[in-house]
Amino acid sequence: MASVTSLSDSVQQQLASALSASLPEAAGADPLLRRSDRADFQANGILALAKKAKANPRELATQVVSQIVAGDVIKEIEVSGPGFLNITITDRAITENLAARYTDETGRLGVPLAAEPGTTVIDYAQPNVAKEMHVGHLRSAVIGDSVVQLLEFTGENVVRRHHIGDWGTQFGMLIQYLEEHPHELDHKAAEVTGEEAMSNLDRLYKAARKKFDSDEEFKTRARRRVVDLQAGDPKTLAMWQKFVDESKIYFFSVFEKLDMEIQDPDIVGESGYNDMLAETCRLLEESGVAVRSEGALCVFFDDIKGPDGNLVPLIVQKSDGGYGYAATDLSAIRDRVFNLKANTILYVVDARQALHFRMVFETARRAGWLNDGVTAQQLAFGTVLGKDGKPFKTREGETVRLVDLLDEAIDRASAVVREKAQDLSEEEIAERGAQVGIGAVKYADLSTSANRDYKFDLDQMVSLNGDTSVYLQYAYARIQSILRKAGEVRPAAHPELALADAERALGLHADSFAETVAEAAKEYAPHKLAAYLYQLASLYTTFYDKCPVLKAETPEQVENRLFLCDVTARTLHQGMALLGIRTPEKL
Repeated sequence: MASVTSLSDSVQQQLASALSASLPEAAGADPLLRRSDRADFQANGILALAKKAKANPRELATQVVSQIVAGDVIKEIEVSGPGFLNITITDRAITENLAARYTDETGRLGVPLAAEPGTTVIDYAQPNVAKEMHVGHLRSAVIGDSVVQLLEFTGENVVRRHHIGDWGTQFGMLIQYLEEHPHELDHKAAEVTGEEAMSNLDRLYKAARKKFDSDEEFKTRARRRVVDLQAGDPKTLAMWQKFVDESKIYFFSVFEKLDMEIQDPDIVGESGYNDMLAETCRLLEESGVAVRSEGALCVFFDDIKGPDGNLVPLIVQKSDGGYGYAATDLSAIRDRVFNLKANTILYVVDARQALHFRMVFETARRAGWLNDGVTAQQLAFGTVLGKDGKPFKTREGETVRLVDLLDEAIDRASAVVREKAQDLSEEEIAERGAQVGIGAVKYADLSTSANRDYKFDLDQMVSLNGDTSVYLQYAYARIQSILRKAGEVRPAAHPELALADAERALGLHADSFAETVAEAAKEYAPHKLAAYLYQLASLYTTFYDKCPVLKAETPEQVENRLFLCDVTARTLHQGMALLGIRTPEKL
């Protein structure tokens, strides 16, 4: 089925043609249509157009109105104030439009696919090998996963990349320690849990660090081991691989808990670009983009200076021949542009890395790897704060382990589910508790604009009141309960019926799902979808309070209200899925 034209698009088209008929030079101008509390929609664009054409805005507005014939979609249109247009939609149009979304066989609720999809490579969820994931890893994973869902749903070709920290000097110390204590990563059982894999790695890391700091001879052996690793010595690489494999067992267990799908081929860590580093440096130096300064290969920028007023370069290769993050990131850009054929490369990375990425992107532009056809952008995100408004730490001042945080959210949510549950088994309570708890964590993150910091407050997150995922999940479960109670009576649209105010408000909002999804995908802004869904659930609550569903006055009205319930439920279900959140049928 083709996509459904939303009511605001229909009105927009009618206004645009009336505008160009009244004022030919305004062809293609935006009438600036918005939802309004005075009517269904208000168009504010005439004021600016009249000013530009040196016309009287109210007269121009009156002329535009005279060009529009009220009909199937527009019930009435009037001029208000200095030249605003207030537009009311027919009840029939609201019901018919929703019915078209409802009967979309693709299950997409009439949301269109992009006409000309591109290829987006998105770099997100980047944990470090042999290190515990902490609260700082949460946002990259959650935001990245939602942006992937939004882009894929709108038809973009998406390539996922998890740029894990799996290379660098610390591996010399770890590999050397494992060489001297070969059984440290052995498994007791055939099935290894993520928790066990992490405690093995953690124990080894601490022991190696202690030895490295206290034993000069071990330190020398460890540094030699780094040289062997970088030179590709097979035995050293085999031991390095052990660390990567053990870490992946742990990563996968955390991502599973987060209800996120991470595929092994998408994990291409820093090591994945080793073979390209020398060539990247050669290309930059030969093209004059990078120059040697005190033995290091550097890229300079006129507008990036240190506190002393001297230029701060991007160091691509150190004077000792070692490569920094810049060489890896630039090689990754080459791979993503020339091998993966990306049009857009997104980096879901902490805002504190903004300067590094600005320098890397500018370098890649100068080298010609990024151009008008290929853009790179950092989706910078803010910090997770504790209730006190300071960066989130444990009482001892340690960084909070991500697993502990998720487990606590699941425990709190399970308590809320148990308290409300009427006919759920223990097994169901545990399953729903996980869906509600993980949903609460994701929603709190995604309902805040990514570049802002947000407070991690579990009491607030699992609250049934306010802007939380639990509120949305309960709205969905409540609708499912009504549909079950309706028994033999099926939802059906009745366009001939007049609608109550609460029905119209709910219907108009449900109809704007497609444009909200398109906007959230285009701007990489899951928070816009979260705000839309919260409003949908709120409008549903008002509808539920004011319009009896199963006890409506006529059989047609019962069916029509069940239909409104079901459209709302499907929209909530699809919208929440795009945020990576489950909607249980019963709560």
